[in-house]
Amino acid sequence: MSLNRRTFLQMTALLSGGLALKLYDLPATAEPPRPGSANLSPRAFIQISTGGAITIMAKNPEIGQGVKTMLPMLIAEEMDADWKTVQIQQATLDEALFGAQFAGGSMSTPLNWDPLRRVGAACRQMLIHVAAKRWNVPESSCTTTPNRVLHAASSRSFTYAELATEAATLTPPALDSVPLKDPKDYRIIGHSHTGVDNPGITTGKPIYGIDVEVPGMLSAVIAKCPVFGGKVRSFNQAEIQSLPGIRHVLLIAGSLSNDPVVSSNPGMEPGVAILADTWWQAQSARSRLKVEWDLGPGATQSSANFATRAAELFDAPPANTIRTSGDVDTALTKAASVVQANYAYPFLTHATLEPQDTTASYKDGALEIWTTSQAPGNGRQMVARELNLPAEKITIHMTRTGGGFGRRLMNEYMVEAAYLTRQVGVPVKVLWSREDDFGHDGYRPGGFHSFKAGLDANGKLIAWRQHMVTYGVGSRYAGSAGVSPDEFPSGHVDNYGLYTTAMPLWLRCGPLRAPGSNALAFVGQSFLDEVATATRRDPLEFQLELIGTADDHSRRLHDVLALVGERSGWAKRTHSPGKGMGIACYACHLGYFAEVAEVTVLDGNLIKVDRVWVVGDIGSQIINPAAAENMVQGSIVDGISQMALEITLDAGSVQQTNFNHYPLLRMNQTPIIDSYFLKTANPPTGLGEPALPPVIPAVTNAVFAATGKRIRTLPLQRSGFRLV
Repeated sequence: MSLNRRTFLQMTALLSGGLALKLYDLPATAEPPRPGSANLSPRAFIQISTGGAITIMAKNPEIGQGVKTMLPMLIAEEMDADWKTVQIQQATLDEALFGAQFAGGSMSTPLNWDPLRRVGAACRQMLIHVAAKRWNVPESSCTTTPNRVLHAASSRSFTYAELATEAATLTPPALDSVPLKDPKDYRIIGHSHTGVDNPGITTGKPIYGIDVEVPGMLSAVIAKCPVFGGKVRSFNQAEIQSLPGIRHVLLIAGSLSNDPVVSSNPGMEPGVAILADTWWQAQSARSRLKVEWDLGPGATQSSANFATRAAELFDAPPANTIRTSGDVDTALTKAASVVQANYAYPFLTHATLEPQDTTASYKDGALEIWTTSQAPGNGRQMVARELNLPAEKITIHMTRTGGGFGRRLMNEYMVEAAYLTRQVGVPVKVLWSREDDFGHDGYRPGGFHSFKAGLDANGKLIAWRQHMVTYGVGSRYAGSAGVSPDEFPSGHVDNYGLYTTAMPLWLRCGPLRAPGSNALAFVGQSFLDEVATATRRDPLEFQLELIGTADDHSRRLHDVLALVGERSGWAKRTHSPGKGMGIACYACHLGYFAEVAEVTVLDGNLIKVDRVWVVGDIGSQIINPAAAENMVQGSIVDGISQMALEITLDAGSVQQTNFNHYPLLRMNQTPIIDSYFLKTANPPTGLGEPALPPVIPAVTNAVFAATGKRIRTLPLQRSGFRLV
């Protein structure tokens, strides 16, 4: 797959874990990338057996977002396959054959919508070519129905199986020139299909990374310092080595750099690896491990100190100017009224249900890896660099993954398995414990925001000043800790100022589902609701007026906001103590979403989220409606969960070690979710991220409507509320 320069740079920011402000995010106003497909071949993706079965390769990692089903649907539609006869096989990592293979940023749809349909169309054209040649008729006189080429004029037909062997010998047509179906003729796209792995999941088949078994394999656990980056001074190696089933006990020096801004993919942390015949033997031995740690610079950090320092920095001039327009300070001075407030949100962990794991086998200078990575290509490069091994000597198998949410864009667990198998000479499975996962994540960074809004005598917003205190050094930010200059309401207010100041942080941070947006939507949309309330304006009318319809980006956000107002009965809502509705909207990851939440607040400030209405615009097609609805529902559940969760540091150590300290939303807490897609004349885009950000401010704004109390600090407990 060939990529234009802009798309390459955007994807490089994703895969490098570098300094992109909103990691694996695209500007909300950007057009979806349209990569070329000249280097893709139908032979790589499609196999047709003589018995008629059609096998289609699923190119990207499946982390629960449905791409193992959705991407083959694109191919099957355009080749006119009978979906009932399609078998789907997970591809290995081979970006020369399949193009970029990763799961992140809701990019699977926009990057593959056009190329994979063309792969299917090229296959169909090759089959038609063979049939027309056998019949000695023009290709234009031939058509297809599922799994069959027809010549209507003579009532003849061939099955695809009868044509496949000869078609496979042809040079594929140029993909950019093959005709595509009219959407009105779609038989597969736009129709709901169950996930290809659903039967295996529901019957407990071993399809996840945690299930991989290789002959002669050892299981490994790695004990790491409670403080990020802490190093081993000494440990009781001989005692651990003597325990039952223990085969190796190794010191890992690690490969972290001394850079004060920690990368999302900084390398291996130092620690002690215990390898045993079974994982339980290794984990049990770990409980007897006695390590003296050099805690390093992170030991002085605490969440309380960060909050205190942020308050001090709000009283000082900002260090960085991200964007200004007009003269915000003068406008605030002259404003008829000024609204101001401070907001804060915590670190969060990914809490994937499947802990991090990878199995690796090193033999004769070559490495074979079975991994749950979302970015296996980036992981391979990381392994090659860390082990000084040619990348072409590394084979990557992509297993199904029990949750990613951005966590598995970070690949240190791949490096750990690769390092250990080369050290001990036999296959090794590295499986983190739940406590490892909580204590050594790449966390969603916390943040602090100070807002001032100026209003004229007519209640119009004329000035917006936002100072974000975040993490990093100078103008370099920790992973996902920055802010885009396009952050709303940039471009919609005449006098605008967006500023940042960074605090040093010795902790790995990185993307969490809807990175950046999951926090920025909360603070921005909550404060906009405050501003609307100060003007005694309806929040929906206030935002619609502010957004306007001056360009396509504004129109799309305006339209989903207006429609969610209609679908939720916003204008007819009643006001009663303890009951309230809140509204919010946000554009990110090429998707436009608006949401209304209805809540009941019981005695003791107990919040019950009763219902959430969701309207989204992700373009002209909803490829698999059942999966799309599932993604929206998951986003709402994730977003509401995040409102009650936090990761805190004390003396540099993470205090939350398992789900008893970090309880996700339960089924009985899940609201009714009403989802609707507004189809527009835009290329289809993804759904992993954009439905999540608006639900958080929609709920907090609903709580204000119900109680008159603002939630400016998350988690909810910090503001005196709890979910029930």
